[in-house]
Amino acid sequence: MLVSGPDGGTYFGLNKGIAQATGEVVGLLHADDVYADTQVLARVAAAFADPAVQAVYGDLQYVARDDPQRLIRHWQAGAFQPARLRWGWMPPHPTLFLRRALYQRFGLFDTRYRIAADYDLMLRLLTQLSAEEVRYLPRVLVRMRLGGVSNRSVRTVLRKSWEDDRALRTNAVGGLGALAWKNLSKLPQFVRR
Repeated sequence: MLVSGPDGGTYFGLNKGIAQATGEVVGLLHADDVYADTQVLARVAAAFADPAVQAVYGDLQYVARDDPQRLIRHWQAGAFQPARLRWGWMPPHPTLFLRRALYQRFGLFDTRYRIAADYDLMLRLLTQLSAEEVRYLPRVLVRMRLGGVSNRSVRTVLRKSWEDDRALRTNAVGGLGALAWKNLSKLPQFVRR
């Protein structure tokens, strides 16, 4: 089913899509993103075969907008440990698959955030889940082209940082220290492949 119409931006559109979803598991793939290979969805489905699993995620590769074969950044997420959230850790949102029941229980994207509604949603959900309920697949699931809203300009990077700090505080996860670690932890992603 294709639904198109005016809305208030990306997160409004994602909320519309999630509200229309009828499956047990919801994954979001944005326009410039691609699955890393043809087996991604099969691996995700296999992880959800365990009824205790509520969320599944993997690694992400950022690629050049004009050359999707040119790797810019490799985000190796690592296994979920709830305490890591206080250090600014998060899974790569484009690789995150959630049981639809989590959206029903904890809500959709908060559209008051223009850039960091995904971070707010992940904090809201992951602070309520145990390590046994979140499954990490240690492989690249999604290849994402650079140039999205959150990294388009210095201005948007600053706005994203402000919204990230707000999400951390709203969800009682941390503050400026967690925000600093969140940003500093990205630096090795540019050199590790």
